[in-house]
Amino acid sequence: MADHLDSSAFEPATLAVVAGRPVREQGNPLNPPVVFSSTYISEGAPSDNLVYSRIDTETWQPFEEALGLLEGAELPALVFGSGLAAIAAALSKMPDGGVIVVPRHAYQMGLKFIDDAAAKHGWEVRRVDIDDSEQVVAALGGRGFETPLHGSSTDGNPRLADVLLVESPTNPMLEVADLPALISEAKARGVITIVDNTFATPLGQQPLKYGADIVVHSVTKYLAGHSDVILGAAVTNNPELREQLKSYRSVHGAVAGPMEVWLALRGLRTLALRMERAQSNAAELAKRLENHSKVKEVRHPSLENDPGHIRAKNQMNGYGAIIGLRPKTAPGKTEAETAEALVSALRLWVPATSLGGVESMIERRRRWPNESKTVPEDFLRLSVGIEDVEDLWADIAQALDRL
Repeated sequence: MADHLDSSAFEPATLAVVAGRPVREQGNPLNPPVVFSSTYISEGAPSDNLVYSRIDTETWQPFEEALGLLEGAELPALVFGSGLAAIAAALSKMPDGGVIVVPRHAYQMGLKFIDDAAAKHGWEVRRVDIDDSEQVVAALGGRGFETPLHGSSTDGNPRLADVLLVESPTNPMLEVADLPALISEAKARGVITIVDNTFATPLGQQPLKYGADIVVHSVTKYLAGHSDVILGAAVTNNPELREQLKSYRSVHGAVAGPMEVWLALRGLRTLALRMERAQSNAAELAKRLENHSKVKEVRHPSLENDPGHIRAKNQMNGYGAIIGLRPKTAPGKTEAETAEALVSALRLWVPATSLGGVESMIERRRRWPNESKTVPEDFLRLSVGIEDVEDLWADIAQALDRL
C-alpha cells in the first residue's frame, strides 16, 4: 500500500478502494498498470526481484495486497488461476492416507477434487453437516481432549484428522458453521483449518481472526464481481504456509493472467457497494418469497426462522446475497420439473451456474450429476444481483404465479 496510508485506520469498505494503489508521488498513475510481460531482465543468480511471470509479477501484487488487508491478514494474499486451483494448493500438504473432514454441502467441484485425490492418495474423507458442531468435532477425532463444546473428552474416531475444510455459508444449502468454535477445536488438535470465504466475502467475515490457517476464495464470484474472469486466491498469516502455497502455484502452473487480475482489482473497488445492494435485495426478496403461496421453502440467513440466522447475526456482517428456494410442486409435475418450469418462465433472472456477479442468476442445482444427493431435486440457488428489487420481484412473482 502507498506508504502514506495506515491500513489499520480504515474500515473495510475504504480499504477496498484505497489498498493496492501506487505510491502517491507526482506523476504516478492513480491505478496500478497492467504489465504484459512473461519475463524480466535478470542476470546472475536468481534473486527476490521479478524474474519470470509464473513466479511473480507486479500486476498480481496490488490485488494480493488489497485482499490480504481486507481479510485482516498480516501477509499479502496469493492469487491463483481459479478457485479450484487455490483449493488444490491449500490441500497440497495432505499426507497419503490422511484424514480430511469436509462439509456434506459445499462447492461441488471442490468436493469432486477431494474425492479424486482421496482415491489416488488413500485419504479418508469424513462428510459432516458443517452446522452441526458436535458432529464436526466428533469427526475431527482424538480422545482425551477437553473441549469447549463438550467439557469432556470426545467419543469420536480416535484417529485425528489432518485437515478440516469449512464452507460457511455453504454452497448451495446456506448452512452456517460456528466458525470460532470449530476453528478452536481444530487448533486444539493440531488440525489444519481451511475456510472457503467465497459466499460471505471478507466484508462479511474474516476467518483468520478466529485462527483459521488458510482462507480460500473463488475470486471469480463476488471479489471480481462482473462475471468476466476466472480466478482464485488463498490467504494465510503463516509465512511458512504462504511459501508452500506460492511454491505450489509456481511448480504446478496454477497462475493467473495479468489482465484477469487487473480486472479483479478493479472489481474489488466496488465490492462494498455491490454487497450492500445485493444483500439488501436478497433480504427483501427472501421475506416476500417466504409469504408466497407457491413457495415451499426459502433459505436465507436474514430470515428469523432460518436455521443459520442466530449464528449469522452473531458472527457475520450481513447475511449474504444467495437465496435457496423450493417451489411447491405443480400438479402433474415432478419436483424437478416444477423447478425447471420456474426457471424457464423468468425473463430478467439469468439461468446460469455461477454467482456473485452484478446480474441476478438462478439455477436448479441437482441438474449437475456431481451435486450432493442430499440437495433436494427442486432446490434453486438464487444469486441476487444489484438490479432494482421491484423488477427482480416482479419477474420471479410472475414465474411463480404461472406454476
